[in-house]
Amino acid sequence: MAAKKAKRRTKESPDARDLLALELQEIHSAESQLSRALPRITKDVESQQLRQMLEQRLREGEQVIAEVESALEELEGSPGRKKNVAAEGLISDAREHVQEIEPGPALDAVLIGAVQKTEHYCMAAWGTARSLAQATEQNSAAKALERALKEGKKFDQQLTQLAEEEVTPALLELAQEGESEEADDDEAGSGSRRGRSARGDRDKRTSA
Repeated sequence: MAAKKAKRRTKESPDARDLLALELQEIHSAESQLSRALPRITKDVESQQLRQMLEQRLREGEQVIAEVESALEELEGSPGRKKNVAAEGLISDAREHVQEIEPGPALDAVLIGAVQKTEHYCMAAWGTARSLAQATEQNSAAKALERALKEGKKFDQQLTQLAEEEVTPALLELAQEGESEEADDDEAGSGSRRGRSARGDRDKRTSA
């Protein structure tokens, strides 16, 4: 018997408005996932400035969600239930770091990198959606996405500055302290061994 041919999936031909709606749904899913993850991640942050920046990003994300929902309404669409798997992977990576690294400069440094990766993805999505909104004359959406893009670039720059001026120096200082403590322990151990050797030599002379 001849094998049954697998049914070919019918491909769609979305127009620019359809593509914009799809991009907005992806953005909505990404921001919704991030809004749930950030409060948990922030709890383990040591740097007060980083904590404040993540809390500000959470508020900005809530604004993006509201603006995206408004834009979808204008397109007679809805956020949908499809999960943004790209954002899910990036956010999952940040959560894993929280589980694997104890709070301190090392975790802060790693989280800055993880958050920046997610923010870079978001900025790419906002830029794509903004261009589609401009092309389809969805002016409110284009304006909202332009604002999000500017805020995202500013946030990214602030994270880099924080890493360079506070978090990385703190991490290096911690490593130097650890090396100093190891050196002290080695010196103390060496001194103890020398003391035992000297006592042994005196005991031998006394016996003789």
